[in-house]
Amino acid sequence: MTGRESYFLLVTILVLLTILLIFAMKYFSSARRGRAQSAGDAAYRDLAERTLKAQEDLAAALASIRGSVAQIEGRLASVEKVLKDVG
Repeated sequence: MTGRESYFLLVTILVLLTILLIFAMKYFSSARRGRAQSAGDAAYRDLAERTLKAQEDLAAALASIRGSVAQIEGRLASVEKVLKDVG
């Protein structure tokens, strides 16, 4: 009788440990997934901020180039006027 009782106790403990292990694995998996998603969100936010900064820098550069082109067009118009007056 003692042998069967100890086997029953051992099997019961192993079943309970297996169930506990399964729930622990699900918990750790869920926690890990949450941390990974949080890190991914932070990386996406960082990428969005860098993209916005790059767009602002490009807009400023484009405005500067437009100003330079306007100056060149003004100078070209004055050169054309001088050439027409001479010719």
